[in-house]
Amino acid sequence: MSMSIYVGNRSSGTDSDSLQSLFSNHGEVIYARGMSDRETGRSRGFGFVEMDETSAKSAISALDGFEHEGRKLRVNQAEKREKRF
Repeated sequence: MSMSIYVGNRSSGTDSDSLQSLFSNHGEVIYARGMSDRETGRSRGFGFVEMDETSAKSAISALDGFEHEGRKLRVNQAEKREKRF
């Protein structure tokens, strides 16, 4: 079973590949995505990573508060978003 992880307070230079690399130290990454503004393409300062549940819990413990590219990351289990109509 997989778990989605929220990664907040990321720097504007942190892209999907660097998230993948950072989290892969804690297990296999299913996907990693840094969110950006649709119109400008600029970073929105957060992203999501999906991993198996055991690896995700390990990554959350290790990386919450971890300084990466000059910013202390906020890492926790992503909450399910309500469907928008």
